[in-house]
Amino acid sequence: MSFVIVAMLFVCISMFMLVIRAVLGPTIFDRILAANVFGTNAVVLILLIAYGSNSPSFIDMALVYVLLNFTATIGFLGFFKLGKFNTDDAE
Repeated sequence: MSFVIVAMLFVCISMFMLVIRAVLGPTIFDRILAANVFGTNAVVLILLIAYGSNSPSFIDMALVYVLLNFTATIGFLGFFKLGKFNTDDAE
């Protein structure tokens, strides 16, 4: 059980450093990458909570959060690269 607490502590420290990177990132792509890795660390934290509390229902929540995190990251990268969400030229 102490391993889980130590791992959660390291993940929380990493998440704090990622918030700093997201605020101070030199480009918008660095900030988006920091937000993506923050989301990945949040999933790891949820899985550690699931393991520590012996509750497998948290695993489903983590899977949904992974899909939302990935989709949002791809969407934001596409938006900032193209400047719009829609790629159709039929406007």
